[in-house]
Amino acid sequence: MTERRVGILTVSDSCSQGQGFDKSGPELINLVESSKIGVVKETCCVPDDIPEIRKVLLNWCDDFKLDLIITTGGTGFSPRDVTPEATVTLLDKQAPGLVHSMLSGSLAVTPMAALSRPVAGIRGKTVIVNMPGSSKAVKECFGFIKPVLGHAIDLLQDNKFPVKRLHSSMQGISPENKPHVNEIPVHSCPHHHDPNLKEVVSGGVAGRPRHSPYPMISVEQAQIIVIDNCKLLMKQVNGLSMLDVEVVGYTDAIGRVLAEDVVAKDPLPPFPASIKDGYAVISADGVGVRTVRGESSAGYNPDLKPIGSGEIVRINTGAPVPPGADAVVMVENTKLIEASGDGEELKVEILLSPTPGLDIRPVGSDIRVGEVVLRQGCTLGPSELGVLAAVGVTEVKVSRLPVVGILSTGNEIQDPSETLQPGHIRDSNKTTLKYLIQSKGFKVVDCGIAKDDLTTLTDKISESLEQCDLLVTTGGVSMGDRDLLRQVLVSEFKAEIHFARVNMKPGKPTTFATCSLRDKLKLVLGLPGNPVSATVTCHLYVMPACRSLNGQNNPFPGKVRGILQTSRSIRLDLRPEYQRVWIKFEAGKSVGVATNTGNQVSSRTTSVAQANGLLILPGKTDSLQEIPAGSNMEFDVILIGDLTNNTV
Repeated sequence: MTERRVGILTVSDSCSQGQGFDKSGPELINLVESSKIGVVKETCCVPDDIPEIRKVLLNWCDDFKLDLIITTGGTGFSPRDVTPEATVTLLDKQAPGLVHSMLSGSLAVTPMAALSRPVAGIRGKTVIVNMPGSSKAVKECFGFIKPVLGHAIDLLQDNKFPVKRLHSSMQGISPENKPHVNEIPVHSCPHHHDPNLKEVVSGGVAGRPRHSPYPMISVEQAQIIVIDNCKLLMKQVNGLSMLDVEVVGYTDAIGRVLAEDVVAKDPLPPFPASIKDGYAVISADGVGVRTVRGESSAGYNPDLKPIGSGEIVRINTGAPVPPGADAVVMVENTKLIEASGDGEELKVEILLSPTPGLDIRPVGSDIRVGEVVLRQGCTLGPSELGVLAAVGVTEVKVSRLPVVGILSTGNEIQDPSETLQPGHIRDSNKTTLKYLIQSKGFKVVDCGIAKDDLTTLTDKISESLEQCDLLVTTGGVSMGDRDLLRQVLVSEFKAEIHFARVNMKPGKPTTFATCSLRDKLKLVLGLPGNPVSATVTCHLYVMPACRSLNGQNNPFPGKVRGILQTSRSIRLDLRPEYQRVWIKFEAGKSVGVATNTGNQVSSRTTSVAQANGLLILPGKTDSLQEIPAGSNMEFDVILIGDLTNNTV
């Protein structure tokens, strides 16, 4: 058996800056090597900073491929304690048993252990465990999990002989003489209490898993995992992350991210221009009667003859100021003195003494020649396209848009154009998701409908991945015997399942995976089949992924605060719930009033159609079981629609 390679990471602002002495790191080195768990190959000390912690963990897991990483420090309640937050987003699987062992053992020593927030889990073939920052605490925590650490590493590294030997010793049999069995004890299942009960292990439908093997993670953790993997698909362009760069006409660039600075080649205005309708004058002439010499209108050639003292020129807003004039007096500050028979102005009295530069836009006062008018990385909206037009830039380098494939799954799903067959439902999810994604400017490919069988689903996924960067599926991610998506992704495409259970309602079985096709990374977001679940999870995961792949730095939807207006109490679920609401704002109020859109069951599509927001209700706790009627409690609301015509 090869030696187990271990890394010890100390997380401490003071120690990393040389202002403190690291005692827990050396303690862990001694514990690891004296217990024969492994050999410490890497050590490091970093400040309490999420990017710094993640950088070391990723390097040790993905590049150095260590077998075990133990961190010490940063697991408490201090604002700077962020080690668990840095760790959890990197994990492929969490290991709650290791955490429970450390906490339960520590609580027997001191009640203060309740304030520790360690995380443990697996990335690739590396076990990662967070421990507290004191040498006493790491010694205790290491002792609590020491009996299983070596075995955990051997399981990941596929060291078969040590694993078999341990399993056999626990069962009292030798590996060579292990009998075939068709029963397993179920004492580990929380729903059974009699340790003598047996559960029959069978093939077919009866042998399907009864509980998801995937850990439950938060929505925020899931979103970070999706965005982190989006970045792996992108390349660096002038310091920006983008899928690729292409040149498009400016009228086709709406919603794109600019890949280069845009510089003005002409000044704006290109000539001194009048700000008002009035008369171009020589300010030194002051007030008095002047002779009207003609007119300067917008769009006329600005190459006019200079005016002399006592002369003025009638001028319109935006028109070039004639040479010699240095001010514009608006019409309201003048008086007509004499006109010709055909109505032309001959003499006008200036009633206000003008100052040099009055109501004149100098050359380049809006935009100078050579000025950077748009910075790379900005998202091009209507105003930005107007700037491009103003400076005459009709082609720009922008990010390539991601291509999103949508694949519906299910034996009961049929195309909406077909006559409804017995036992079938029309595919409404695809229509909703397609036009939601397209409405934000992204490209969508309709990948059809896949039946719930391994061959058809495999073929459809293969065809779909050929066409897109991100594949979005609906259905096939729950615990039914026909929910085959994860099985097919892993067995046929060697996909890595990053998460498959999210602590949210609706949308718990949302699945995210990555795989490689022809040496290109592909992203797969498996959304639940219920229409509301599919739409809510599209807003939370698909749309942020699209924005990130487009090169946008802030991919997550905007939030406002709202008071849930309800005439009856609402019982909270154990999971945070995303209620569909209509939110409106009274004039002068920064907190809106939100009303839910009726029955919130996840199959009721009209609950989304009538909503412009998702109000986030917290999960139920001992201290908060329900939202009382008329409580005026404030909650975050994710905007999924416009607030147009919504202000009282």
